[in-house]
Amino acid sequence: MKTNQPADVTQLLLAWNNGDSAALDNLIPVVYDELRRVARRYMRAEGPGHTLQATALVNDAYLRLVDQRRVSWQNRAHFFGVAAQIIRRVLVDHARARHRLKRGGNVVRVEFSEQAAASAPSLPQMDVVALNDALNRLENRDPQQSRIIELRFFGGLSIEETAEALNISPATVKRNWAFARAWLYREMVSRMDAHDVRKV
Repeated sequence: MKTNQPADVTQLLLAWNNGDSAALDNLIPVVYDELRRVARRYMRAEGPGHTLQATALVNDAYLRLVDQRRVSWQNRAHFFGVAAQIIRRVLVDHARARHRLKRGGNVVRVEFSEQAAASAPSLPQMDVVALNDALNRLENRDPQQSRIIELRFFGGLSIEETAEALNISPATVKRNWAFARAWLYREMVSRMDAHDVRKV
């Protein structure tokens, strides 16, 4: 996620952390615009008839984010790292609610691809709940790789921002990003194949 003045975002977060309510007022437009960009990216991959709109995703994520009273904000990357977790929860909660209502029809589907990561395989549209479950399995194997996927995919953070959020080198992020995407690709394809075999 990019803003015009990342240093100002960090300063505003720290001021808000220290109880400055005016800092929150100044932070709101910047944060809201960033969340809206991420939401639009998700919704572009959605088919017609999807019930979760970008505005609803942004509003829900935003409300959960500003309600984080126990978080001691360190910097902009930390803030958007938490945002990535919240966006993931919003999407999964919505998909599960739809699944319960429709018994498997019209679940939330997301595009697991990124132009900047040309070397790693990408998946076609997939069920966001299945992606969440795969990420949970990846977390059991390698928590850092799971977190990198979450920050980059759900949070839209760059390699450098992800490195900053996790306090690791950009080279480590690149290596783990490529490996984790390849692992997820194999995991998701094998699950889809197994599901297709059970349906026959």
